[in-house]
Amino acid sequence: MAHLNLPPSKRNPRQWKLLDFISALFFALVLLFFLLVFTPLGDSMAASGRQALLVSTSDPKQRHRLVALLELGRHHQPIEACPADSVDHMPCEDPRRNSQLSREMNFYRERHCPLPDETPLCLIPPPLGYKISVHWPESLHKIWHSNMPHNKIADRKGHQGWMKEQGPYFLFPGGGTMFPDGAAPYIEKLGQYIPITGGTIRTALDMGCGVASFGGSLLSEGILTLSFAPRDSHKAQIQFALERGVPAFVLMLGTRRLPFPTFAFDFIHCSRCLIPFTAYNATYFIEVDRLLRPGGYLVISGPPVQWPKQDKEWADLQAVARALCYELIAVDGNTVIWKKPDSCLPNQNEFGIELCDESNDPSYAWYFKLKKCVTKTSSVNGEYAIGTIPKWPDRLITAPSRALVLKNGIDLFEADTRRWERRVAYYKNTLNVKLGTPAIRNVMDMNAFFGGFAAALKSDPVWVMNVVPARKPLTLDVIYDRGLIGVYHDWCEPFSTYPRTYDLIHVSGIESLIKLPGSSKSRCNLVDLMVEIDRMLRPEGTVVIRDSPEVIEKVARMAHAVRWAATINDKEPNSHGRENILVATKTFWQLTSSSS
Repeated sequence: MAHLNLPPSKRNPRQWKLLDFISALFFALVLLFFLLVFTPLGDSMAASGRQALLVSTSDPKQRHRLVALLELGRHHQPIEACPADSVDHMPCEDPRRNSQLSREMNFYRERHCPLPDETPLCLIPPPLGYKISVHWPESLHKIWHSNMPHNKIADRKGHQGWMKEQGPYFLFPGGGTMFPDGAAPYIEKLGQYIPITGGTIRTALDMGCGVASFGGSLLSEGILTLSFAPRDSHKAQIQFALERGVPAFVLMLGTRRLPFPTFAFDFIHCSRCLIPFTAYNATYFIEVDRLLRPGGYLVISGPPVQWPKQDKEWADLQAVARALCYELIAVDGNTVIWKKPDSCLPNQNEFGIELCDESNDPSYAWYFKLKKCVTKTSSVNGEYAIGTIPKWPDRLITAPSRALVLKNGIDLFEADTRRWERRVAYYKNTLNVKLGTPAIRNVMDMNAFFGGFAAALKSDPVWVMNVVPARKPLTLDVIYDRGLIGVYHDWCEPFSTYPRTYDLIHVSGIESLIKLPGSSKSRCNLVDLMVEIDRMLRPEGTVVIRDSPEVIEKVARMAHAVRWAATINDKEPNSHGRENILVATKTFWQLTSSSS
């Protein structure tokens, strides 16, 4: 057979291809080295690697292993920082997650929490340029722009007096959509019809509150307003309110009861909140009625009150109020003011409104679907009504009848009040907790019971979010009867607030928050709970935790992992039980350029 005589350049093709590949790989590695060392690509790739590592902790087995090591104190490094784009992350109000849910009755804008195994175990960083918050009361009127550099509200609502940017600050002139000249003249107008001064009204709810200038302005009148709004297109309105030092909470009136007890508020306010009160057979008006104290006041300002092209909606709103026996106090322009009766049997009405049956517990409100029936008021014999309960501040120390939900409730109430007066004095005088100083404005009590801790702070320039765990006795109504505010919550889930919103977080009996009632079994773990506390706490904020020495020792081991500086202290003298007190400060750390 004849052989082809190939030129030398075409012999051994496999060998030449291999050499080409090796040469190309060598030059690519050299190029990559220069890119990593001398360009920002290296930083971004490193950050991506860290993010991948963080996400990997949501792998259940790896996550459980890390949690176990942290609880045993065998993980000696701090928990990793979350990525830079998570500075405002709220796990249960994540738009990326919730946007896939049903729009019916705004279900998608309510709380929807991921399972712990789906959540990266990491610490939320502050934004670049974050500063320690402006102290109260200056914070009511100005905050640092760099702490929440979101200009959307200022750009869209600046002409209505909501807020404006000026130099390094956001300024708050005190206006709102229905009161662009400021809340003060608007409140003065309401005062013609409602007893704003004198202590008759103490607890208020502001629905769809914007940046909470209305609630902030009522503080000078001795009215404590809890303002709420959902996480929505305005971006961070509740975060602005909390940064100002005004009580606020992320919340949506959708398919569930709001997390408050019945007859909680003396005054409920809606200024262009756009809640469709008469929709779904007046379900939303009925929920407002559940929350409003007999003899309390309801104010709706804006649509549909005498609003163009909303005649039917306005007529329906008046029909619902009449069906529930509400007394019309005034219609002043686009503002209507009603007073709730002490008792009412719903009139024949087109909405089919009826009284709830005896099986309905009107104060149960944790993931509880809205009811289309009205809570009875006649059965309470007027004892919760405005004008019957003591005025503020006397109501703070007067044992309300609803304390009787527990055996010997009145005695328990009085003993609890005395106990917390002693304990708070010890916190201030011996443990040097900065209560009563400008450093502490926003306070949370994670296991509030009757609100004794908050009551003991009555002379301090603070407000307290009293949290009653949903699986414990439902004593939140007692807290509202005292003239304080709070919510129901289950601490095996994240709280509905932005990161960095509280100066001091207090918890008595931290381990009980994760246990099954009456059992030693845990429903969740302390590591996730401490990471959540850290998320809510401002840099340089304070944590005070009371529990048994064994639990406090465990918490102290984990404090290093969340970058807290902690000390363990003895309990106050003449105090019963085995308790230690951990006092910790959250260190002020920031992401480096290589970790952003």
